[in-house]
Amino acid sequence: MRLPQSWLTEVLRKGNPDWSASTAEIDAGFVRVGFEIEDVDPFPEITGPLVIGRVAAIEELTEFKKPIRFCQVEVGEDAPRDIVCGARNFGVGDLVVVALPGVVLPGDFAIATRKTYGKTSDGMICSVTELGIGNDHSGILVLAPGTAEPGADAREVLGLVDAAIDVNVTPDRGYAFSMRGLGRELASAFAVPYVDAGLAGEPLAATLDREPWPVAIDDDSKATRYTVRIIDGVDATAPSPWWIAKRLMVAGIRPISAIVDITNYVMIELGQPLHAFDADKVTGTVRVRAARPGEMLETLDGVTRTLDPEDIVIADDSGPIALAGVMGGAATEVTDATTTILLESATFDQVRVFRSGKRHKLSSEAAKRFERIVDPAITAVASDRAAALLTEFAGGKVAGALADASVDVAPLPAIEIDPALPDRTAGVDYPAGTTAARLREVGCEVSGTDALTVTPPTWRPDLRQRADLVEEVLRLEGLEDIPAVVPRAPGGTGLTAAQRRRRAIGARLAADGYVEVLPYPFLPAGVFDTWGLPADDRRRQTLSVLNPLEADRPELNSTLLPGLMEMAARNIARGQRDLALYAIGQVVLGGDLGPTVPALDVTRRPSVDELAALDASLPAQPLHVGVLLTGLREQSGPLGGGRAADAYDAFEAARQIGEASGVQLTLVADDLLPWHPGRCARLEVDGVVVGHAGELHPAVLERAGLPKRLCAVEIDVDALPLRENLPSPKVSPFPAVLQDVNVVVASTVAAQDVQDALVAGAGDLLESIALFDVFAGEQVGEGNKSLTFALTFRAPDRTLTEDEGSEAKLAAVAHAADAVGARLR
Repeated sequence: MRLPQSWLTEVLRKGNPDWSASTAEIDAGFVRVGFEIEDVDPFPEITGPLVIGRVAAIEELTEFKKPIRFCQVEVGEDAPRDIVCGARNFGVGDLVVVALPGVVLPGDFAIATRKTYGKTSDGMICSVTELGIGNDHSGILVLAPGTAEPGADAREVLGLVDAAIDVNVTPDRGYAFSMRGLGRELASAFAVPYVDAGLAGEPLAATLDREPWPVAIDDDSKATRYTVRIIDGVDATAPSPWWIAKRLMVAGIRPISAIVDITNYVMIELGQPLHAFDADKVTGTVRVRAARPGEMLETLDGVTRTLDPEDIVIADDSGPIALAGVMGGAATEVTDATTTILLESATFDQVRVFRSGKRHKLSSEAAKRFERIVDPAITAVASDRAAALLTEFAGGKVAGALADASVDVAPLPAIEIDPALPDRTAGVDYPAGTTAARLREVGCEVSGTDALTVTPPTWRPDLRQRADLVEEVLRLEGLEDIPAVVPRAPGGTGLTAAQRRRRAIGARLAADGYVEVLPYPFLPAGVFDTWGLPADDRRRQTLSVLNPLEADRPELNSTLLPGLMEMAARNIARGQRDLALYAIGQVVLGGDLGPTVPALDVTRRPSVDELAALDASLPAQPLHVGVLLTGLREQSGPLGGGRAADAYDAFEAARQIGEASGVQLTLVADDLLPWHPGRCARLEVDGVVVGHAGELHPAVLERAGLPKRLCAVEIDVDALPLRENLPSPKVSPFPAVLQDVNVVVASTVAAQDVQDALVAGAGDLLESIALFDVFAGEQVGEGNKSLTFALTFRAPDRTLTEDEGSEAKLAAVAHAADAVGARLR
């Protein structure tokens, strides 16, 4: 909001006649109470003889392409000055501003005596643009009669030693969209008593006896108050006094006439939008109601609009005559012929005004204020103020009492607050009584001592809870005075075991060449149908959000694989065919949910029982880790042609995840979509299934548009036993005995079962075992396969002999023979 510094000074001097401050000090004062200053624009300096003049005569020069006027202007000298001017918005007897030769106007524009259009021009008649105080190029500045005598210093008369201060008013502080609100804030910043011009006083008395105009409010309008006042005998062509025109121009509003300017001026002064109707064009009761289907309204901008039932209109017996809170109608517009006006002052519903403005793509200064809530207690006060100015400057007389229709509205609720709460919040010991004093400055009614009862003023509906009051106190005391103290971190044990496990898994996979990605948290449409999952599969039990980011993705992930597969498809489409990706994140499992929790009271913290009920109502959200591989696992180069990723790489990734978690995973052959039934392993820990790994089904990949060979792992990390401390390795200083064993088993026997049997029979001396060769052929017989294992034996207290190693190996083979039918090859 842009205002002249002189106006701010005038408002604060009502509380302290000796108060004054520089532009920089006012700037700092607004910042001190929490308002950002967009710009401080001093009025341009004008040097030389700038005076008030009276037009004594005008000669029209018609021999040129455009109308030119040769004027004689009295400037307080013995003889009038001859001045050539092209503007036509003034006449004989008008007061104007004259720049005499020697004046330097803004833009380094020097005025001198010169010959033009066949005449000698001894000066220039100025517009507000040429004076640097506005953007009105339509004509020169004409002052109201009696403003000053010819020859008076125009700088002093016009108040050109001034500055425009542009304050950024945030949407939550609608009260500050007025001089009344900003003056209150500035008074707090400088500790000056504030005199509120918006407080109700004695109602304005009527000078003409007339019945009030009938008004009404319909329930569907949601308006809370509507008033009109009749002002008879106005001069619609009367100009505004300079002090009103100047303030409007600084605020960015072009002065038009006294009637229009005064309604705009009171809106800026008090924050209450007003509107003037031509009373002779209004018929019957003026009613605030919702628009009816099919109704039309031509607004003041000349556009005929089709109204929506959500629009609120001002209507008379003929139909809509204004779009409430946004713009008036052309049918009742005040013109130069108007002699009687209806002055409207009202309180409309902020949401309906906002929606109407957006719907019709209309923006106005009035709508800006109604959208941010106008003080409902100032409706009649603003009407009185505007009517008093109109009778003074437009020659009208108040006819009859104020017509007033209102709806009962509950007052703002009182708030209980401990006066020491702002001190505790800021960590500052404020003087006793600070809380009450600051809240009274805001306009609150405060009672009590040990506990304060605070009733917010009608213009501050944003004050709803104790935190709002604390903010007001701290803001006015100065946020910059709150010490910046870095809190001391309490002693702790560092990361939890679950956090360490998660980081260990990520670090292990990253070290093994995998790249972490963040899959989209919503399932692609129809993904489980693409996989061919049965209807009773647990992964189909998903939860949908009410307001999804994308309409075709309402379901939350119950598995990480769809997101990883989407990322693989995106990378492959961009030419990156060798991929090793991993993701760690929560999935959401539907199914059995706890009881629904009713809406909680948001004005307080939930109780322990309410929080427990909330937790119980949530779905299971376990932490999963997913891995996806495709393309070459080992890149081609001078030493070889590379190796494509296969199921064994997925099995190894699963083992790495298990090792990082401090658990031993057991791999068991399984059949689960979307994995390939012959290349899928079920991952178990102590007999509990925690995930799956292997190669994905070719049919699934074909339907998903992915390469034929793609491997994946998904493990429920939360299902793994949590190790508070990972087991430390036992290191023996004695050498190991290495033994290889080659056994033949039926081809239907899983290699994991053979390995488990060897481990069980080898005894405590076995340090490690690894399968390094698998062979099937005529040499081992049809239906058989040969498995070769590398065994490492080591004793913790002595050097083993080869005989002891051989004996342990044979014991392992003997146990495997009994367990799985293995025989030495």
